[in-house]
Amino acid sequence: MEKEIQFIAIDDNPIDTLVLKEYANAFPFLTCVGSFLSPSEAIENIEKIKPDLVFLDIEMPEFSGIEVLRKIRENVPMAVFITSHSEFAIDGYELSALDFILKPLTEERFTACANRLADYWEMKQKAILYEVHFEQEALIIKEGHSQVKIPQHEIIYLEAMQDYTKVVTDKKNYLTLTTLGNFMDKLSTDKFLRIHRSYGVAIKKITKLNTAQIFINGLQLPIGKSYRSILKNLKLNS
Repeated sequence: MEKEIQFIAIDDNPIDTLVLKEYANAFPFLTCVGSFLSPSEAIENIEKIKPDLVFLDIEMPEFSGIEVLRKIRENVPMAVFITSHSEFAIDGYELSALDFILKPLTEERFTACANRLADYWEMKQKAILYEVHFEQEALIIKEGHSQVKIPQHEIIYLEAMQDYTKVVTDKKNYLTLTTLGNFMDKLSTDKFLRIHRSYGVAIKKITKLNTAQIFINGLQLPIGKSYRSILKNLKLNS
């Protein structure tokens, strides 16, 4: 990775911050440049530190994590919530948080988050905004001065990354400058399905599903609660 991700942590529980830092130490591209027990102190210092990423709790004295992020959003490109309260997930995604992790934080869950952050940051650092145009059976993605035609049947899944959508294929991943909602509106509903606020999948690529997850050749993607009724009667190809 060309540029490391400098992050701060905001959590009134110092033990939770220590756990976060310990897991982050395993990833050389993640560098902690500050940690705060007090939300107001973090807000006061944010312009001076100018981090690339903030990890923050939600239930804190003075300000909630939601309120903190609203105050600092213009100064922090990426945010991840780590909280005990799942009911705030919708607020987190509406603020374009890249991830929403439920406590207690585990090494496995942090690793998944770190990989997601690295993927997003690396593509963004290339300074190429991949424009996408939709055809009936293919996507035309402008990659720099070149154009790449991707047949829709090669798409495995789509992942929301703030204002971008990552297109995952067997050959390569692409970052496109369009929201996942817009992407799903343009794709055929009999071939692609929204399963989560952050994910859309190619129906034919699904190999297995249960009430909480879908499986694609060993990959596991979460099913959002509000999307479970849509998947309930989905019939997979044998």
